[in-house]
Amino acid sequence: MLRSFRIAGPAARGNLGVPRTALIRPLSTCQKASITASYHVTAPSRTNRLTTPAIQHQRYFHGSATRMAAKTRTESDAFGEIQVPADRYWGAQTERSLENFRINQPQDRMPPPIIRAFGILKGAAATVNMRYGLDPTIGKAIQQAAKEVADLKLIDHFPLVVWQTGSGTQSNMNANEVISNRAIEILGGTMGTKKPVHPNDHVNRSASSNDTFPTVMHIAAVLEIEGELLPALRSLRAALQAKVEEFEAKKIIKIGRTHLQDATPLTLAQEFSGYVAQLDFGIKRVESALPDLRLLAQGGTAVGTGINTFEGFAEAIAEEVSKMTGTEFKTAPNKFEALAAHDAIVQAHGSLNTLAASLNKIAQDIRYLGSGPRCGLGELILPENEPGSSIMPGKVNPTQCEALTMVCAQVMGNHVACTIGGMNGQFELNVYKPLVIRNLLHSIRLLADGMRSFEKNLVVGLQANEEKISSIMKESLMLVTCLNPKIGYDMASKVAKNAHKKGLTLKESAMELKALTEEEFDALVRPELMVGPKPYKG
Repeated sequence: MLRSFRIAGPAARGNLGVPRTALIRPLSTCQKASITASYHVTAPSRTNRLTTPAIQHQRYFHGSATRMAAKTRTESDAFGEIQVPADRYWGAQTERSLENFRINQPQDRMPPPIIRAFGILKGAAATVNMRYGLDPTIGKAIQQAAKEVADLKLIDHFPLVVWQTGSGTQSNMNANEVISNRAIEILGGTMGTKKPVHPNDHVNRSASSNDTFPTVMHIAAVLEIEGELLPALRSLRAALQAKVEEFEAKKIIKIGRTHLQDATPLTLAQEFSGYVAQLDFGIKRVESALPDLRLLAQGGTAVGTGINTFEGFAEAIAEEVSKMTGTEFKTAPNKFEALAAHDAIVQAHGSLNTLAASLNKIAQDIRYLGSGPRCGLGELILPENEPGSSIMPGKVNPTQCEALTMVCAQVMGNHVACTIGGMNGQFELNVYKPLVIRNLLHSIRLLADGMRSFEKNLVVGLQANEEKISSIMKESLMLVTCLNPKIGYDMASKVAKNAHKKGLTLKESAMELKALTEEEFDALVRPELMVGPKPYKG
């Protein structure tokens, strides 16, 4: 069913601050429409209503038809005048970047956490700048507009892609222009006039893109790690620990495997405890990256000297950002390093790369242990979430394991690009900033979402196939290892090889070779006594 809505100007937004044009299909006469225009709109489904601003603003900017529907206004910069859509808050520099960098738009738009961080930082800067002489009327309007940016209410006004200037200058100006025009609107002025709020003189006061963008990078990274990655990581760790306790209570003993070959027994709980330990170390590694990410470059301005700022400005910014976010930030002790290098980002992504290696091992193990159901190992029973084959009836695949391992592969690829970007700081400025932060944020979100999915759809419902585990263990020749102290390595090896060659059990082979009596064998070969060290009796 189609509905027709009338949409008027920048204020016509939905609940999430995204224009109702997010789901539009313009009429054939859209080029003649004014800012107030009629559209056929597909009534949004429940799924559409619940989509995030990030998803909706991708839909809004997909193609140029929507933008053609609006009138334009004239804005200007150092290159002269340029036409900007009248219902957009951005200005001349954003429009030029949008036209000059048509590189995988809209898919590679600057990530929402960066937009949120811009809003936080610009609001903090307005607060501090008012202490240093900024007109309070202008400052408060900037604060209000910046808060709307931080709340992602204006995210559809941030169209620029990652592939732009390596300093992030155009995205910084995008933020300055949006906040300036929104503040002008708040104060009753006319958008595009730069009066009474100027994007450079007021919103960007005491700042440069060269210190603003790395500051935004660190704010976004810390908030995403604390708000998304670590909660998901700790939750998955807890779910695996619950499986350890479940399997321990059942005293499930299984055969171990090294080099993909049979080895000595261990408990299923012991095996899973290794996964828990990997995630414990992963948590520590991620947490160890946070202190350096809490150091902010703001106050270094163009090259790190702090030109056009005041004493105490950098410290005040860090303090204000800390108040606004509820987490600690400090001013970077050396602004030259903070602008010219992004070692903290590379280190942080290194911890994600290691976490991806851990998760890949865990997912692969569970996938192989759940192989079958009849012709594989079959020691684990994986939850059945969806059909697995379009041709083989009844087939169910380990899809959560496959999804998580693909996530891990992507994170590792992101780390390579992040490393290359991190090493490309020339003299006083690294100019791969958008790349490295995009990859870090992408990896954070992939891992967080991947771990949540893996936990919810696999780990929670995972079961042990105790019958299959017991059957496989009884067939293993590696139980012979416990005979070493009694009959020696060489004889134990003969027992195992004889059993394998003739298709005998270990007991039958040991008795045939007269290495042990039946009673001696039964007393020694007890798997429950093979899963830990023995007390020394002297």
